[in-house]
Amino acid sequence: MNYHHSLFLAVVLLLLGSFPANAEGLTILTESSTADGNEYSVKLQILILMTMLSFVPAFFISCTCFTRIIIVLAILRQALGLQQTPPNQVLVGIALIFTLLIMRPVWTEVYNTAYIPYSNDEATLMEALSTAEGPLKQYMYDQTQRETLEQVTKIAGEKHVADMADIPFLILLPAYLLSELKAAFQIGFMLFLPFLVIDLVIASVLMSMGMMMLSPLIVSLPFKLLVFVVVDGWGLLMGSLASTFWINP
Repeated sequence: MNYHHSLFLAVVLLLLGSFPANAEGLTILTESSTADGNEYSVKLQILILMTMLSFVPAFFISCTCFTRIIIVLAILRQALGLQQTPPNQVLVGIALIFTLLIMRPVWTEVYNTAYIPYSNDEATLMEALSTAEGPLKQYMYDQTQRETLEQVTKIAGEKHVADMADIPFLILLPAYLLSELKAAFQIGFMLFLPFLVIDLVIASVLMSMGMMMLSPLIVSLPFKLLVFVVVDGWGLLMGSLASTFWINP
């Protein structure tokens, strides 16, 4: 069993330790030994799954491409000069849908290799979780910059590991998040440049015409929206953003 799986189970067992294991037929913490390892009761497995559901929002933010997409969309809104349009709910919806779309090969592999065997009683819950971890770690490792991974490894006081399967998840996760932040700001910088040029041109024209009391942002906003619509900005942005992810089908 992996370290973080053991840590998670230890927390659950600690929280439930005050309950008797077999009080009045209650067998929540029943554990049996099998040839493949320890087998937990169905009630405990359901408890673990329900607890894991509460971490789904944090999972989407930290372990998928959601972070990069939402940051780029937020920078785009600032570059256009729009404060609340599109609203945050729309940006989150776009980022969520494209996260599911871009990472579809990862979800498909997890479904085929982990969920189907577990649903057919061919694997235990812990085996299914361990199997599902593989495709996700491979995706995160492919997006993580090696310099960032080495830096996080030094911060954690661990030795450098060459094999991806041997990298602890608690080290890969912060390295992946830092890499996603760096990539998102790099894309946002390149996205900001054309709109900055439009702002500078409009400001220079207004200054030359003596309209110093008129805000350049008011005049440049329609031009930026026009340019963005003419070049099919949304399709071009999301297509280019999706191409920045390396996912093996």
